[in-house]
Amino acid sequence: MAAAGRPVREWQRLLPRCCQAYSTSSKPAPVHWAQRGLLKLYERFYDVENLFNWSMAFRNWNLRKQNAYYGYTQATYGAYIAAAYYILCQRGAVRFAGQEEWFRANKRGKFSWDFLHLPEVPLEAVDASGSSITYDGMENLVCLKELKYLNLRSCPHVDDWCLSRLQVFGDSLEELGLAGCPRVTERGLASLHHLKNLKRLDLSDLPGVDSPGLVRILLEESLPQCEIVGIEYEDGLVQLPREEQSPEHSASSPNPNL
Repeated sequence: MAAAGRPVREWQRLLPRCCQAYSTSSKPAPVHWAQRGLLKLYERFYDVENLFNWSMAFRNWNLRKQNAYYGYTQATYGAYIAAAYYILCQRGAVRFAGQEEWFRANKRGKFSWDFLHLPEVPLEAVDASGSSITYDGMENLVCLKELKYLNLRSCPHVDDWCLSRLQVFGDSLEELGLAGCPRVTERGLASLHHLKNLKRLDLSDLPGVDSPGLVRILLEESLPQCEIVGIEYEDGLVQLPREEQSPEHSASSPNPNL
C-alpha cells in the first residue's frame, strides 16, 4: 500500500496546497482530480508529445488555410475585389484609387461589404500590419499593378522570400513598411532595388538585420530617391577604440614594412 501511494505523494509537491488532500484517518486520502490528471500525464508522457505535435500541425494547417489563393473570388469578382477580401479576412485594411475611405476590419474581424461595388477600381493601398500573411498569401496581391502603399509592419511570417515577390510592384509602389518583421534579413532587403519608384521605406526594429547602417547605405545607393527611416548610419557598425581613431596614434605607430 505504501508503494502504491508513493507516486501520489511525489506529485503532491507539484500542486498548490489548496489542491492537496489530507486526512487524519488511517484511510488513504482521496486523490484530487488535478493529481489524477498529473498522474495520467506521468504514465502516458508520449500522449503529451503527440498532443504537442498535433497542435503544431493544426497551427500550420490553419496558417495555410488563411493564406490560400482566392482564385474563385478573383474569377468571379475580379483581382481587386479578391485581394481586398483576402486582406480584410486578415483583419487588415484597403483603400481603392480615388477613395479617401479605408475599408478596415474591426477587432472582431467584421467589415463592410461595400467594396464589392468597386470591381473595376484599382486597389492602391494595403495595410496588412500585424497579419498572418505568408509567401503563399502574397499570391493574392501580386496582381495589383497599381499598388502604391503597402504596410507589412509586425508581420511574423514575412521573410526574405516574401520580399522577393515585391519586384512586381517596381513601377507603382511608393511607400513600404517593414518595421518589426523578425524574419527579414539583409538578403531580403537587397531585393528591394527593383522598386525604382519607392519614396519611403520604414526599416525600424528588424532584429534579423545585423548591420542596419550598412544596409541603409547600400539601399540609398540603389534607391537614391527613397527616404529610409528607422535606422541610422552608425547602427550595427563596429566602432574603433579611441587610440586607433586618433591621428597621433597612426603617426606614431611603427610601419611594419620598414
